[in-house]
This record gives sequence, structure tokens and C-alpha cells, in this order.
Amino acid sequence: MSTTVVTSGTEGKTWGGGSKPLHASYGKLMMWFFIVSDALTFSAFLAAYGFSRFKFIDAWPIADEVFTHVPFLHGQDLPMIYVAFMTFILIMSSVTMVLAVDAGHHLKKSKVTLYMFLTIIGGLIFVGSQAWEWSTFIKGSYGAVQTKGGNILQFVDTDGLRVALSDFVVATPVENVRREDVNGLASVSQGTTPTFTVENVIHGLEAHDNILVRTQFLNEHGHPTVLSREESLSKVKSEAKHVVEGANLHVNEYGPPLFADFFFFITGFHGFHVFSGVVINIIIFFNVILGTYEKRKSYEMVEKVGLYWHFVDLVWVFVFTFFYLV
Repeated sequence: MSTTVVTSGTEGKTWGGGSKPLHASYGKLMMWFFIVSDALTFSAFLAAYGFSRFKFIDAWPIADEVFTHVPFLHGQDLPMIYVAFMTFILIMSSVTMVLAVDAGHHLKKSKVTLYMFLTIIGGLIFVGSQAWEWSTFIKGSYGAVQTKGGNILQFVDTDGLRVALSDFVVATPVENVRREDVNGLASVSQGTTPTFTVENVIHGLEAHDNILVRTQFLNEHGHPTVLSREESLSKVKSEAKHVVEGANLHVNEYGPPLFADFFFFITGFHGFHVFSGVVINIIIFFNVILGTYEKRKSYEMVEKVGLYWHFVDLVWVFVFTFFYLV
């Protein structure tokens, strides 16, 4: 009795090929594994953000009042315009990546080069825009006062429009404070001292009858509560503790510090992914120019990096929805 042994001719190779799952190559399948695991990470971050926002639902900052800046258009209130521009650029870069992959399937080197270049430009614009947005968010727009309980008091005029501290408060000179730690080493505190003191704010508020205090808590109409003139003076005098300018991991002039913590962490994590994608795209771009994939008669590397790029684009859609729209 004889036994027939059937071989596929691919034994000993890393990927047998005769029974490829989902008809995907080893490299593309590993990219899909990475994308799924990374998607779970982003899902956990956004779920934590959602739970935290629900906990502070009556005091969470309104995106239309936080993200109102546009480069080179200072002093204008343009809510969400620049964020929408960033989103459009990233989506269009995903479109050019699709065109690059399609050109690669047809072995059209010149078109792959062009569309990869456009994708890289789009990624650089997005990363640069996000860095500018971070800088603007850190510096702040108006300034506020933090109470002893950790809540934020903002200032508006009688029409309900936000007023910056610099519009009604006069700063007094503040010298750097020289301290010595437990080891006797001298240090100078500077760079973190607010422009104004609580006393400056109180004096400015008393001198301007048209300035009112707005709390971070929302009323029944979904807008921050504005106090009367008497309530405003009483609130600042009895509860004001610190002057807050901008946002960081400890304080946030727009509302709860947790909002700033999540903003920096999640958008920063996504920005790192986009930056990494730009670097990888640049490497693949130069390989295309050198004819590496033309010689192989396969542009699969472009397709694999394209999967990653579409992933970071899709993640931004969720980040954009959670932070800016909901």
C-alpha cells in the first residue's frame, strides 16, 4: 500500500501561502493585529473620558467656547473652524493614500510618488496644527479665578460675552521669590507666577460695574450660570484662591482640570501616532523614488502603511466627536 504526500512547494518559508488567512500576506495580517490592539487602547481612553465627562456633566467645558482660535486671526471668535480644517486635511490625506495604493496596484511609480508626497504634506499640516492648538490651549484666552473648592470662576460683561482679565484688571509688580529647600539649595520661582493676583482681580471687579462672574456650572438651559453684580463680588471676595491663566495638568481656566488632562493625553497620543505615520510614510516615499518596489513588482509596503494611516484617520474621527462635538 503506497502513501501519496502532497506538498505546496512553500514548506520552510515564514508564511506558507497555501492557506493564507483572509487571503492576506503575513505583513498585512500583522498590521491588522497591531491595528486591532491599538484600537482597544484608544477605546479604553475614550471610554474613560466618557465616564469622567458624565461624572462632571454639569461643569464640563463647552467646546464652542474653548476652541475658538484660528492662526493669524487674533481676537476673533471662530468656534471649531480651525479644528474642522484640521479634520478636513487629515481626511483628504487618507484619500491621497487610497490613490497611492491604487496606483501601486497598477505599478504606476510616478503617481504613487505624487500621492505619497501629498499624504505626507497633509500629515505634517495636521501635526503642526495640533501643536499650535496645544500652545493656544496652554496659554489660555481669558484667564479665570479658582475657588477654595477647586471650581473655576470666569468673567463676562452684561451681555454675557467673555471678558479677559487683562481687560479690567491692573497687575501689580511681582518679584521672583527666592527660596531654600531642605538641603539649603537656593532656587528662584519664576515662569509659573500668574500675571495677576486675587487682590488685583477684586480691585478690578470693584472698579468695573459691567463685569459679572460666570461659574463653570450649567443652568437648566445648558449654559454656564451668570451671577448678579452683588453675588459676583461676594463670590470672588469670599472664595477666590488662585488666578488661573491657561491650562495644564494641574489647573484649567476652562473648567475641571480633568478635561485638560484627557485633552493632553488623548490628543497627544493620537498626535504621536500621526507623527509616527508621517515618519514611516517618508521612509516609504524615498523607497518609492529609489525604485525599490518597482523592482519587486509589488507596492505592498505602501498598502501596509496605508492601513495604518487610515487607522489614525478613523481614530481622529472618534476623538473629534468626543472632544469637540458631543
